[in-house]
Amino acid sequence: MRRWLPELIALPLLPWLIVQGRRTRRITPRLPEAMGPTIGQAQVTQGGADEPQRPLQLLTIGESPVAGVGVATHYEAITGQFAAALAVRLGRPVTWQAVGQNGATLSMALKSMLPQTPTQKVDIALIAFGVNDTTAFRSCRRYRAELLQLIQDLQARASPGLIVVSGVPPIHAFPALPQPLRYVLGLKGKALDETAERLIATLPREAKRLRVMRVPMLIDINDQTLMASDGYHPSANGVALWARQLATAVAAQLHAGKKSKQAKKSVTLV
Repeated sequence: MRRWLPELIALPLLPWLIVQGRRTRRITPRLPEAMGPTIGQAQVTQGGADEPQRPLQLLTIGESPVAGVGVATHYEAITGQFAAALAVRLGRPVTWQAVGQNGATLSMALKSMLPQTPTQKVDIALIAFGVNDTTAFRSCRRYRAELLQLIQDLQARASPGLIVVSGVPPIHAFPALPQPLRYVLGLKGKALDETAERLIATLPREAKRLRVMRVPMLIDINDQTLMASDGYHPSANGVALWARQLATAVAAQLHAGKKSKQAKKSVTLV
């Protein structure tokens, strides 16, 4: 029942929600995608006699934040800022590539975006979708199936050591959306976000080779400096906060994995 709650609430409001949705699309400013290259490297200052380390390879695939809508360049978008935050926390350079498309859904990612991703191995892959699947009112079942397919296809294509699934943004607080449209889409976004959380929790039983983690998006949208001028996309400041949250969670996961491997090695030696 809970996963169908957004549909049950939306049904009697449907005529009004359609009117609000059309008006919102008409009056909301259309911001361009980020300019400049979609590849780059975040550097780290090497101290003393430390030998330079091999750069980590970061790949991101996602909707408008990965395309850089709301910021000027891809260095300010989520890929560049996530790479920079990771480089600081891990103390090593991070080479990055962004594959983003404004308005993309998981279905579009599978059909047209995945072929744009590299076929060589990467260390970390970030998947960032949810807003457009929410506004399209994708069913939880379809969202789960397409997210699982994207994870598996990305694993087969680029063999990432770690796949990071970002949480669905807090649509319930987007300033550009009027009520009750904001409330209904917020419920739908939360339902899809919980679907992703449950999927990843069951992945070890479904696909033992996959190493996947989910990082919820915890951004206070009430702080207007975190939103772009359209009230719908994160600003450079909002992206920076999101990037730091991702990097903190990923760095902790990588450090935990490293300690686990060292512990297993010690046991084997004993």
